Amino acid sequence: MALWIIIIFFSILSFIIERKLKWASVISAPVIALIFAMILSNFGIIPTEAPTYNIVWNYIVPISIPLLLMKCDIKKIWKESGRLLIIFLIGSFGTTAGTLTAYFLLKNYINEIEGVAAMITGTYIGGTVNLMALADTFNVSEKTISAVTVADNFLMALYFFVLISISSIKIFRIIYKHPYIDKIEENNKTNKINLEYKAKEILEKNYKKYFLIRDIIINIAVSFIIVLISKHIANIFSNFIPINNIFLKTFNGLLGNQYLIITTISIICASVFKNIFNKINLSQETGTFFIYLFFFVIGCPASLNEIIKNSPLLFVFCLIAIFINMVFTLVFGKILNFNLEEIILSSNANIGGPTTATAMAISKGWFELVGPIMLVGVFGYAIGTYFGVLIGNLLI
Repeated sequence: MALWIIIIFFSILSFIIERKLKWASVISAPVIALIFAMILSNFGIIPTEAPTYNIVWNYIVPISIPLLLMKCDIKKIWKESGRLLIIFLIGSFGTTAGTLTAYFLLKNYINEIEGVAAMITGTYIGGTVNLMALADTFNVSEKTISAVTVADNFLMALYFFVLISISSIKIFRIIYKHPYIDKIEENNKTNKINLEYKAKEILEKNYKKYFLIRDIIINIAVSFIIVLISKHIANIFSNFIPINNIFLKTFNGLLGNQYLIITTISIICASVFKNIFNKINLSQETGTFFIYLFFFVIGCPASLNEIIKNSPLLFVFCLIAIFINMVFTLVFGKILNFNLEEIILSSNANIGGPTTATAMAISKGWFELVGPIMLVGVFGYAIGTYFGVLIGNLLI
């Protein structure tokens, strides 16, 4: 019970710190929670292993997936965000190409690199929820997960600064169209706009949630049902499909993976029963909080010496994946005549997910793109695990 109190307390504290301090918002609450856990475990205040941590892995991680996908209506995403979705998918293939490149360059130097490749592919298309699922799928050690997380989030934060800077660099404005930037600059000349007030207004209008116990109960109940059904379906496929050759083994790995089945059923439910799920609040918030718990737990067995020893090459791995994602997005964005704002936000959604992409759209004043980029980022959650499992199985 004491350990649960510590886990929950520092997860909540990480969330508060992220919201209150500007530098902490760059690091992000999950990484702050991980750092807290590393400090507490390395100083012997909490254990490095405990049954409580297994509960987070075995129950909280799977049920967080349906929670984060309850608003993932495929029809709505295509209808409202079709243009952004195209450049986002191009960036996803860029992430995959970057991961494969990093794998072949570093395969002799990084332990568990097949699992690392799968995790990076998933998280740089989707987000943390995909990283969690793929880490468990390929049995990646908690020490490696911690090291990957540190490298991933550090470079992700740096990349956001790069993306923000791109919109102000003259050469990019010459090469690409930028109608949203032009509109803001024109408005600023004639009528000063208070962007901070406008951002708050949009957030309050679109994302204001009411704390209803009914919604929490429904969210968790639906998640447990989806996970239970998915586990049984995955077991059936895993036992039924033979593994005589690489094709059947890959097919078995895909259909026999509980996380892919969870993802698939969640998307079907969100699309078919969209009128029901759209009325349920707090699914994203609940799932996000579960992610905070997960990050704290993966920081517990992390040895600082091991992370310092292993992270440098993982930094290189992540850097290669991010760089090739950026190249794919910029090059094909130009060829297909996308706007600079669309290119920047779609790459952000790949690397950071819907939350960071939405935050960037609001902060830059590109309010027309807020809704579409959030939907596209959520779609990344849906496909990230598929890409990661495919890459992981091909490399094993």
